[in-house]
Amino acid sequence: MNPSALPMYEIILYWSKADASVIAEVPELPGCAADGATYQEALANVEVIIAEWIETATELGRPIPQPRGRLMFA
Repeated sequence: MNPSALPMYEIILYWSKADASVIAEVPELPGCAADGATYQEALANVEVIIAEWIETATELGRPIPQPRGRLMFA
């Protein structure tokens, strides 16, 4: 799946001192996260992981959540 064609899920980016990297989490897709040395790298990495998450869910016949936009708890 082309990352530019991905649904627009909320992505939370933050610095993790413990991991010494930027973490990118996608709260709407359980377990979907990536890291990188910079915000840009973490964002690029998580776009790949989103595509793989959707591909795997499709192969397993699992539902794929629709993006809800900004989450109230984030």
